[in-house]
Amino acid sequence: MHPQLSDKRITCREFIQALDACHTSNWKRLTGGCNEEKMALNKCLRKEAKRRRKTEQAWKELHADD
Repeated sequence: MHPQLSDKRITCREFIQALDACHTSNWKRLTGGCNEEKMALNKCLRKEAKRRRKTEQAWKELHADD
């Protein structure tokens, strides 16, 4: 597991764990057998990044008058 992902409370933890479990099989990992898990993880991470951007923008707008 990526250290930068494993140390944080992350909403996509189950997708990371599924990809790690899939990667234990070298055959699947090398032949594209884990592509679905990887796409699901990427989708989840993009969704989380979008949510964070919206939150950061809202905070910037809230504190713009300070």
